[in-house]
Amino acid sequence: MDVNIAPLRAWDDFFPGSDRFARPDFRDISKWNNRVVSNLLYYQTNYLVVLVFTGFVWAAHNKDILRRMKKQYPTAFVMVVMVASYFLISMFGGVMVFVFGITFPLLLMFIHASLRLRNLKNKLENKMEGIGLKRTPMGIVLDALEQQEENIGKLTDYISKVKE
Repeated sequence: MDVNIAPLRAWDDFFPGSDRFARPDFRDISKWNNRVVSNLLYYQTNYLVVLVFTGFVWAAHNKDILRRMKKQYPTAFVMVVMVASYFLISMFGGVMVFVFGITFPLLLMFIHASLRLRNLKNKLENKMEGIGLKRTPMGIVLDALEQQEENIGKLTDYISKVKE
């Protein structure tokens, strides 16, 4: 089966006012898990766009200083980057670099997926993903982590039993 990139969702659907966000019920872990998985699948392209946009904003913000230094002192620039990286990793440890470089963005995605309420279109798209009618990159990652909505898992088990 082909892997399809999920469509970019409307920005007012992705991050509008507080009317479509709510605190999850922490006592019902299953329901919370379903909400997170559903939102990760539904908004995966929006998360990627935000990540790329943030990278471009950061690069554009620091472009002039970096370009000037690279042009005037190319060897010194490489050495400064290497020494700064060494001190950063030594001072904060590799764990902190990992936390702020990888884990923090993942935490922001998880928080959004936890707080964002699902809508009918979100639920329909997830059902199609769950029963195998379409495949997306986030769906593949969540399958590898064995995370899926409970109802979808029950439905796919039933379909596989019917096929046998």
